Amino acid sequence: MKAIIIDDEPMARQLLNGILQQHCPQVEVVDLCPNLPEGVKSIHKNQPDLVFLDIEMPGHSGLELLDFFNDADVNFSIIFTTAYNQYAIKAFKLSAIDYILKPLDAESIIDAVNRFEANRNKGMDFSILKENLSSGSQSKKLAIHTVSSILFLELKEICFLKADGAYTQIHSKDGNKIISSRSLKYFEQTLSDHPNFIRCHKSFIVNVDEITEYVKTDGGSLLVNGKHEVAVSSDKWQEVLEKITV
Repeated sequence: MKAIIIDDEPMARQLLNGILQQHCPQVEVVDLCPNLPEGVKSIHKNQPDLVFLDIEMPGHSGLELLDFFNDADVNFSIIFTTAYNQYAIKAFKLSAIDYILKPLDAESIIDAVNRFEANRNKGMDFSILKENLSSGSQSKKLAIHTVSSILFLELKEICFLKADGAYTQIHSKDGNKIISSRSLKYFEQTLSDHPNFIRCHKSFIVNVDEITEYVKTDGGSLLVNGKHEVAVSSDKWQEVLEKITV
């Protein structure tokens, strides 16, 4: 597969190129670009499969790349390279957009290339990343991997998530149930910094804003959205209560 690296730091470009040459022989780096305008020209010329894109560059943010293309012309995938803070990293996770943290290392680059190969046929919506980044620590949307696509759902519309073997059920306010190909552990890590969501049981993550009642019988459970009963572990009840009463 053909790749382009866009980064204003010469050392970063050379390091990433060297790691790809040594550890990812399936990737052919066809150009190294020092800024976004040069990167745009190179994409038009070389038609890469994959673009490694720095976010913070003088003159243009890497997030502006797609502003230079019509939707029909975007036939490449992007892996961002970034030194962003924890809130921005959370936005990347929620948006299901791949990234590599600086300083770069071989393991993270190899993992990112492997994820690209596994998911290259799934559409990516970079507008969701822009929206989540602009909202700071209170990201708005969650990207949900299904078997065939990636769906985007407003966080406030989620009632609870339920483990379903290696998969996860996402239950929304409107009564829909989405089956994600990611585990509940994945969503626990992705939502770990979001104050409204808590792993209340080994099989459930709940949106505390949707809890309407605590049911004391049968060991205790939560009534969510007035109709769904969600289990709560005895050691999690106090934490749930504190979040509800904040």
